[in-house]
Amino acid sequence: MIENAQLISLSRQTSLARQMDVVANNVANINTTGFKAESLLFEDYIMPVADYSAAATPSDELLHYTDDWATVHNFRPGSIQQTGNALDVALQGPGFFVVQTQAGERYTRDGSFKIDNSGLLVDDQGNAVLSEGGEIRFTDSETDIHFNADGSIVSSAGNKGTLRIAEFEDPRALIHKGDNLYSSDQPPLTASQTSLVQGALERSNVSGVSEIATMIRVQRAYEAITNLLDRQNQLRETAIRDLASLNG
Repeated sequence: MIENAQLISLSRQTSLARQMDVVANNVANINTTGFKAESLLFEDYIMPVADYSAAATPSDELLHYTDDWATVHNFRPGSIQQTGNALDVALQGPGFFVVQTQAGERYTRDGSFKIDNSGLLVDDQGNAVLSEGGEIRFTDSETDIHFNADGSIVSSAGNKGTLRIAEFEDPRALIHKGDNLYSSDQPPLTASQTSLVQGALERSNVSGVSEIATMIRVQRAYEAITNLLDRQNQLRETAIRDLASLNG
């Protein structure tokens, strides 16, 4: 019985530690452009090899463990903040920018773009921002760069193409790859519900108050289980000591 209680408590404690990591990551990215908050899903894991049937003599004890089943992202839009920077672009709608990385195409909501030394339009990590026709380059002499609401790009040199915007049937299936980038096993859809706002960025959708409250709740739950485990260890030690004295 004590062993079962300890194992169940440890499963919950392990899940709480993982949840604390997720909450801490949310708090750390509260000012990260376009960041989407994460949350942990738990499930009730019932010991699969036990026999709970009425025919079992005696019937095995029904044991419920905690399993951190998956991490999901909240794709609720963040607020739009005006920056006045012509290369800052915010998305309104469910779409994602498409960038080219060394690992292949990735998707992001971070529209804080720059022009590198070669004239290539890149994101904060130096990944090329893609248009419908591929990479986007500007010459040193180009001025008056405009990103229109439909994604088309114009400058003093004329039309520069159209930003490639990807939408997904189920954004929850996107896989977080770090650096505010996502990949997907499902093909992206042609954007039809997303528009662009130049000179602005989408803020993180993390609620600082909510995350701090969750952090406190998780910490208290973790401490409560730690105290429970300590009491269980004390009971074990007492039982061993009592048995030893009887045998003596």
